[in-house]
Amino acid sequence: MEKKKRVKFSANLIRQGKHRLFTCTMPTDILARCSFVSTRDEDPKEGFQRLLDKKRAQEIADYIDIGFGTIPSSIVVSAQTEARFKEVGGGKTIEFENNQRSLLILDGQHRVFGFLLAKTAVRVPVVIYNGLTRVDESRLFIDINTKQRPVPNELLLDIKNLAQYESNDEAYLNELFNFFSSKSNSPLLGLMSASKRTSGKISRVSFNTSVKPIIGAFLDREASQAYQTLAPYIESFASGLKKLKCENRITNPTVFRAVMMFFPEVAQRVKDKFGKYTPKAFDEILIPFFSKVSPAKIRKSGYSHKELYDHFSMSFRTAFII
Repeated sequence: MEKKKRVKFSANLIRQGKHRLFTCTMPTDILARCSFVSTRDEDPKEGFQRLLDKKRAQEIADYIDIGFGTIPSSIVVSAQTEARFKEVGGGKTIEFENNQRSLLILDGQHRVFGFLLAKTAVRVPVVIYNGLTRVDESRLFIDINTKQRPVPNELLLDIKNLAQYESNDEAYLNELFNFFSSKSNSPLLGLMSASKRTSGKISRVSFNTSVKPIIGAFLDREASQAYQTLAPYIESFASGLKKLKCENRITNPTVFRAVMMFFPEVAQRVKDKFGKYTPKAFDEILIPFFSKVSPAKIRKSGYSHKELYDHFSMSFRTAFII
């Protein structure tokens, strides 16, 4: 069937300062066909391919094609001269040319690219500016793409459990994090921040990054069992840091990551000598170690976690007594 040369949509006219914009809903196949991403590109489709991430767009397309995807946020576009944009009925209806250079995308580039790749068409909200100059478009593009703040990773991890979007590792780490942040005997009680990054506290992102590399050491053990092993280790390590007058450094992301990286070496020594993981057993192994550790290296924030771990490991070897 031959496509219409012009398309019409019911719309609402909004005035914001000197700007006139229209809100409407539009089928994604028409929106993708009428939109492009840069006035500098001769070929709108090639412009999508060059400027945007096809992998990200394909994920959006797959999300739509599954049939459960919903994209409620508006795509923001600017009507171009080629659109021959027209208001009908006092701004209650808009119409424009159905061609590839009608609408310049100001926000939602990857979503529109995803619509182009999707097999399924859905209706989405669209905001259309009309009468913008190139300067207006450029400034709006910069404002939209620099003043929006992404949701913190800490909050996304915190709500993934509610959304049932967690991987097996994320679910395990989430449960372990919650033990450390809520149990009355936790050595990190009051030092954890679940949904945001807070100075002096261990965020969920920092915790996951630090603990994920060592969860293989617990094989098929439950998160509660992992807590019972890690808690006395962290308690003993925090006690050693206190003697070095570095107790506040346990929440530093670099230090905490190095401490977790160091855990398997210490745990192996504890297991070989005592056969059980208790604060007293960890103390026996770590007290000689802390006599060799440099407080300056712990206090200095410029060290990478790998460099600090190497210092821990070397100090541990030189402190070893049969």
